[in-house]
Formats: sequence, structure tokens, C-alpha cells
Amino acid sequence: MSSSPTETLVDVTMPQMGVSVAEGTVIEWRVVVGDSIEADQTICEISTDKIDSEVPAPVSGVVSEILVDVEETVPVGEVLARIAVEGGGGDPAPEPVATPTPQPQHARTNGAAAAPATNGRHYSPVVRRIAAEHDVDLTRVEGTGRGGRVRKQDVLAFLEAGPVLEARPVAEAGPVAERPGADAPLHIESPYRPEPAAASPTLSRMRRQIGEHMKRSLETAATCTTWIEVDMSRVERARAKLGVTALAFVARATIEALREHPALNAWLEGERYTAHSSVNLGIAVSLGDDGLIVPVVHDAHELSAEGLAARIKDLARRARSRELTPDEVRGGTFTITNPGQYGSIMATPIINQPQVAILDLEAVVKRPVVVTDADGDDSIAIRPITVLGLSWDHRALDGALAAQFLAALKRRLESL
Repeated sequence: MSSSPTETLVDVTMPQMGVSVAEGTVIEWRVVVGDSIEADQTICEISTDKIDSEVPAPVSGVVSEILVDVEETVPVGEVLARIAVEGGGGDPAPEPVATPTPQPQHARTNGAAAAPATNGRHYSPVVRRIAAEHDVDLTRVEGTGRGGRVRKQDVLAFLEAGPVLEARPVAEAGPVAERPGADAPLHIESPYRPEPAAASPTLSRMRRQIGEHMKRSLETAATCTTWIEVDMSRVERARAKLGVTALAFVARATIEALREHPALNAWLEGERYTAHSSVNLGIAVSLGDDGLIVPVVHDAHELSAEGLAARIKDLARRARSRELTPDEVRGGTFTITNPGQYGSIMATPIINQPQVAILDLEAVVKRPVVVTDADGDDSIAIRPITVLGLSWDHRALDGALAAQFLAALKRRLESL
């Protein structure tokens, strides 16, 4: 579709859906070339291993181009479509264009050769691949995604029920046929596929993506880490009263420390440094074998510790259920990671680009420490102690500022 000299073309790109997500698949177009659309109107649906989501139009205008076919997988940032925004001339004359074919010539389906029954419904490539490998009729699988969409875990649950596995030929079943009733070994990348005995272990695609993102961060930032010990006695009493975890109080104290030291609540993109007035707090959430995602509590500075606890719990639940929207995994200005919930006592977190710092919350462990009373006398007491680690970008910050931030955080947590 041609544009007039007074038109501006606005790109609609594949959104970033999380730390370890590098690509997405278009599963449905809601518009065709020539359609007039309003800002925020859904123009297509996309799918990743973590999120099925709708992509809104960034502006009002006329759909000028659709560049990616249904079922095509493209990297984050790839232009999906273009919208023509009229700049003063008459309305462009739309040319009739057929709806994109659901089976594009260059669509990537991850090697699936068979064509499972779909009954006209759209499925992501990974769902089609699993179904093809196990001769699953997808019309029999109950979807738990948005609008009843069938997700990867729905197919895996269907397979776990047994009927498809039982119907597999003995030769294909391999070790399972030799050991009736025994569970097949799980492949690190594909939990529904038995791992051949002689196969070498390989990284999953998601793990490779996380590794690439972290490696880019280490190559980009001049990363340093500073640690501080904190007596969590007051936090432990306060959280017990509210029935929440220590993370909520650490998050609240972090926000206050960021307001005191705003240089850490910032992005560094190339040589462009941007300090943010609002604290959009990222909270790293483990998805188990599926990797890691960092949902964002937007305007976290407006929330109390109790409010933060509720918001973090909700985001974590929906992250693990693959129900997050694109806006909930982007725009973070500072991140907290919480491996201490699994018992670890010290780590060196990697900065979530383009942020300039990340805070690591470790396990709260009772230890003997020296305490000083009001008269200045020392004694040994048992206290719940944690280590907070701050990884920071030496391009944007200095060690003194990092230490001052941690000291401010310690002071707040110990004086609740």
C-alpha cells in the first residue's frame, strides 16, 4: 500500500516479553491492510513460551503493511506491521488485500512434519510440534490460556494422562517399553520426550536465551558487586504480624533508599543515562525449568509494604501461569532478585539491562553476632541476619554511592 507525502509510517514491533524471551510468534491478525484502527486497538496476537498476549496499535491510523505471516516466528524488535498516520492530506485510499494465509511459506514450526487436527483454531509452533510428534488431536485438548487457547503445558498435561503414550508403537517408546510402568527419563529441553541413553546433555532454547542476555549484560556493563549484612530482627517481627515475606519489607526499604539515591534508579543505554523519578520495581521470578522472568511493579513507590506484598504475589502467580501482559514485563527501573528463599547466603547477580543496578536478597539465617547495648557494652546474641548484594554498573556509579545506598537500606530495615 503506497503512502501519501503527508503520511507518517509508524512501526509496530515484536515486544520484549521478558528477560529470557528473544522471539515471538504471530498467532492471529485482527486487521488487514487498509483497515482504519484506533490507538490501543488490538492488531494481532502473539505467543512466546511464557506469554500469549495481544499487541495494541501504538497510534490511530490506517494499516499500511503487514510484514509477518500467521505462525511466523520473529525476534524481539522485528517490525510486524506499519500504520500510516495522516499528516494533513486526504485519507489514503486503501487497497484490498487478502488476509494473511495461516500457513506462510517461511513459517518456522520447529521441525514438526505432521499436521495435527486443529478444527480451524490457531496454535503456537511449540504446541503444533508437540502434537505432531505424539499424534495428538488438538481439538481434544482443553486450553487454559486466554480465550481457551491451548498452551504448551495443556498439551503436556494431556500427554501425562497417558492415552497418547499408550498408543505409541513399541519401537518408538524405547526404554519405556523395556520397563513397563517406569517413568521415562525427562529431556532437559523437552520434558515430554525420553532422552536417548547415549545423548549428550544440551541447553534448552530458553536457557540459551537467558545465557545470551546475561552474557550481553556482562559484556556491556562494568559490573561490580558490594555486599552488606543486615540484622532482620525487626523485619521478622513485622512480617509475622502481617503474614507476608521479608521481600515486601526489603522492597519498601529499597524504594525509600532509591528515592534518597536516585542515581541507582536509572537506565544507561550506550552513552545515554536516564534517571527516573518513578520506581518501577522488577521482581525476578523463577519459572523452574522454563527459565526466568522479571515482572514489574509499576509506580511501586506509591505502595506500602503490605500493598507491595499483594502485588508481588499476584505478579508471581500470573508469571507462573503465563498470564502476564507485555506491559507487566517491561519498563523496570530497578530489579530485586530473591534466591535466598531457597536457602542461599551470597550471590553476584547480573544487571538487568539497561538498568544500572540490581539487588540480591539472600536467606535470613540465625547467627551469633556481637551486639552493643545502650551503655556501650558488647555481648554475643543470636540474630536473624541476611546478606544484601548490590551489583552495579561502574560506568554510571561509583563504589562509594553503592555503599551509601546499601547503608541507607540497612538503616531502614534495622529501624522499622
